[in-house]
Amino acid sequence: MRIALIQLESPDAESAEHRLDRVRATLENLEPGIDLIVLPELWKVGYNNFDRYTEASENLDGPTTWTLAKIAQQRGCHIHTGTFVEQTEATKLRNTGVLIAPTGQIVHGYSKIHVFGYRSREAELLLPGTSVRTERTDLGTVAATTCDDLRFPGLWTEIVDGGAELVIVPAAWPMRRLDHWQLLTAARAVDNQVIVVACNAAGTHGGTELAGHSRIVDPWGRVVAEASAGESITIADVDIDIVAAARSEFPVLADRLDDYRQLSPRKVGS
Repeated sequence: MRIALIQLESPDAESAEHRLDRVRATLENLEPGIDLIVLPELWKVGYNNFDRYTEASENLDGPTTWTLAKIAQQRGCHIHTGTFVEQTEATKLRNTGVLIAPTGQIVHGYSKIHVFGYRSREAELLLPGTSVRTERTDLGTVAATTCDDLRFPGLWTEIVDGGAELVIVPAAWPMRRLDHWQLLTAARAVDNQVIVVACNAAGTHGGTELAGHSRIVDPWGRVVAEASAGESITIADVDIDIVAAARSEFPVLADRLDDYRQLSPRKVGS
């Protein structure tokens, strides 16, 4: 499959409506033959613009999903929306992303479980998600996590146990922890034997510089493609069959225990 990572800047002075129009034009003008387009985390509002979350919130079938669904139909491809602030009830908000099929229908959704609290108001403003799922698609069996979810291997184990072969990771990862971003995207690909498709934000918003460096990593830890720091489009070809091949050649997942909490802790010195 051919994948396009749309690494976006979200300038504070740009309105969300203008940014959505800009993204629409960008996607409409991409080269033909792309099977999957992926956008970053909270690109429409800008992750660090916490005071704008409420006004930027929208329903699952709101303008972001509606606009991208039309493009998915026009192009005949899958589009992952990145994430947006979802208004689930009157005052309840989540960090949610959906995968749209070439038919324009939502085929997968995920709300970020590990909302971020370190020097961030995300955990204060947004409710964490409560479930993970995988979906069989023409791209393979797909799942999604978001940004800081990379730090929690247990979540990824659940996804892989659900059959995931390709995991989409929208993010707004800061430049000051770029090395963590590169390490963790590779680690999650290797320890779960999946393809990681990680699309990060770029530029500066809310006073924080984002790292960019969107990347695709295969099950062997090889970086198939990686962007630089600025706004950019990265396109690369990936063969989903590499997942089955890696798992067959090096069947490490078969050695996992069902629940490591059942192991008896050893005392110091024993």
